[in-house]
Amino acid sequence: MARQRHDATEATTGAPIPSTTTRDSDGEGRRAGGGSKPAAGLTLVATPIGNLGDISARALSVLSGADVIACEDTRLTGKLLSLLGLSAPLTPYHDHNADQARPALLARMREGQAVALVSDAGTPMISDPGWRLVRACRAEGIPVTAVPGASAVLTALQLSGLPCDRFLFAGFLPHRASARRRVARELVAVPATLVFYESPNRLAESFSDLAAVLGAREAAMVREMTKLHEEVVTGDLFELANRYAEQGAPKGEVVIVVAPPQGTAGEDAEDIDARLDAAVAEGSSIKDAAALVAAETGHPRREVYARALRKFKGGEEG
Repeated sequence: MARQRHDATEATTGAPIPSTTTRDSDGEGRRAGGGSKPAAGLTLVATPIGNLGDISARALSVLSGADVIACEDTRLTGKLLSLLGLSAPLTPYHDHNADQARPALLARMREGQAVALVSDAGTPMISDPGWRLVRACRAEGIPVTAVPGASAVLTALQLSGLPCDRFLFAGFLPHRASARRRVARELVAVPATLVFYESPNRLAESFSDLAAVLGAREAAMVREMTKLHEEVVTGDLFELANRYAEQGAPKGEVVIVVAPPQGTAGEDAEDIDARLDAAVAEGSSIKDAAALVAAETGHPRREVYARALRKFKGGEEG
């Protein structure tokens, strides 16, 4: 992940990981019984998002045996390795240096080295530049495999209580309100649960912008997953916007989960649009037209009003 961190080294509440190490001839620390060197090529390794006990045995084996570990932030990954009782060569690979670092990693793998790729926390490829390295490996016939594990996206989805059979991860919400609303408009008709990363400092504004476009959909704010202060707060988008406007920003890392559209998709949406057109043509204001259509169809008034704003004013109030 980029920008927003789910730092596996901040809080660990699981069972301790044994930290017995041995020393190779070059002085590098290796976990006792750490297993043989991984096969040559690229291994994508998931790391914990908060609880150190979530590291897998296979991840430990790969990290202890890799010739080099490519990571977003060598300080964070170095701290994680230290907590795990491991030591391995680290090299930075992130948004700002990926184009320059990629050739060197490919050269290592061509020579038969085993390269592990990690993000600062969670599963690589989710909002980080690793996919380009995978594509380059595929193009050259270099083997690529993955060690699955913790994921902030999937954990938030599980905890939200919202439909999980179909979902879309939309990355980080933009900083600016106009851009956030544009993203929401692009996703308004997607028949799936939506998942976003967001800064806790923008929660009130982001929920408000999502509500203006998506209406009163059910949603969840999930923070500090697998850590001591894990929290899930649910409500509709308007309720969550009001909550964080009044209470201020919570602490920790945040994932927003929004329910899929209900009642205003497909044929229902066409019917509502036709009713809105008719009401406005007869002289009703947008607000009054939305109230009338909501009463006629039984759909939530705020959801119909948000749809009317998108239809007639591009999603903007006033």
